[in-house]
Amino acid sequence: MSSTEHDIGGAEPQTDWERVQASPEFTDLRRRLRTFVFPMTALFLVWYLLYVILADYAHGFMSTKLFGNITVGLVFGLLQFVSTFVITGLYVRYANRKLDPVADEIRAEIEGKPGR
Repeated sequence: MSSTEHDIGGAEPQTDWERVQASPEFTDLRRRLRTFVFPMTALFLVWYLLYVILADYAHGFMSTKLFGNITVGLVFGLLQFVSTFVITGLYVRYANRKLDPVADEIRAEIEGKPGR
C-alpha cells in the first residue's frame, strides 16, 4: 500500500512531503527565503520604476551629459545591469550562509541520511 492510499482505519496518512512541508524546519527555511526575496524584489522594482519614470518625465535630467556622449540616462541604464548582478551575488551569498545548510539538513532527513 502506498503512503497516499487509505489505511485500514480510513484516515489518509501524511506522505513524507506533507510531513516535511509542515515541519518547523521547512517553515523556517521558507521564512528565511522570504526575508531576503521580498525586500530585495521591492527595492529592485522601485529602482527600476524610478529609472522608467525619469526616462519618461525627466528628459532634461536624463539627457544631461556627464562627459563626452555619456548621459545620466545611459549611466542609469547601465546601473540596472550592475544592480542585477549585485542582487544575484547577494542572493548567492545569503543562500550559501542561511538557506543551503537548512535545506541540506531537510534533504538528509528525507533521504534517511544523517544530517551535517
